[in-house]
Amino acid sequence: MHLGYNTNGLQNHRLDDALRLLADSGYAAVALTPDVSHLDPLRCTSAEVQTIGALVQQLGLRVAVETGARFVLDPFRKHEPTLMNRDPDARTRRLDFYRRCAAIGRDLGAEVLSFWSGVEIDATGSDGHAWLLDGVARTSALVRDAGLTPALEPEPGMAVSTCAHYATVAEALGAAAPSLCLDVGHLYVTGEGDPETVIARHAGALRQVHVEDMRRGRHEHLPPGEGDVDFAAVRRALEGAGYDGCVCFELSRSSHAAPDMLRRCRDAWHAAR
Repeated sequence: MHLGYNTNGLQNHRLDDALRLLADSGYAAVALTPDVSHLDPLRCTSAEVQTIGALVQQLGLRVAVETGARFVLDPFRKHEPTLMNRDPDARTRRLDFYRRCAAIGRDLGAEVLSFWSGVEIDATGSDGHAWLLDGVARTSALVRDAGLTPALEPEPGMAVSTCAHYATVAEALGAAAPSLCLDVGHLYVTGEGDPETVIARHAGALRQVHVEDMRRGRHEHLPPGEGDVDFAAVRRALEGAGYDGCVCFELSRSSHAAPDMLRRCRDAWHAAR
């Protein structure tokens, strides 16, 4: 496994400084969130992407692309539009965002792009599942066209909120299905099951892992030691499943204390034996 950290928790650092900080702190991977402050997918240039690509190669960092930018598409509504938006033009904007992120990932040498479904807030009729499947399939196809592995992340409160929901989508899509991105903390929010059981059940589909501390029933990303996550059990489960990808801490509301958070997360993971 390759320990990483998400750039959505490094928003007060310039991206090149953030990447050097990661490497200097002993990290081997980065989950890069293209956002308004880090390779804005609507405005960054090819030259900027190439510069960052050369840097991650120089630093020896493995790259995954995470697409959870909050206001990059709509300055007034967090995460909107999503794949579940029924306005065709709005959904096209989301798909174009994923296409741009996939192209950035390709040029950075990334292996995986993770995405989520979104919340079905403006549904009409009873065809929500078909609408979801279409959006996930189209996203997966454009990510694969860029040479990356698509990985769907179950997100509490969204149309795909649990690994069981993911499995339903994957079964329906067959060969067109994405892989799984698991945020371990979400298991403590949804109560789906202990990490050992869930990881073992879905090991064959797992391609990206996010982790943080989390209190049961409350969706708040916390530093290690402030919640209920058993990191040693998580690490044992991933090792037992033969997982060899990136495990990236995601502390998206802790950018103000990033250097300290990097040390705390690294030390907690290394102590989880």
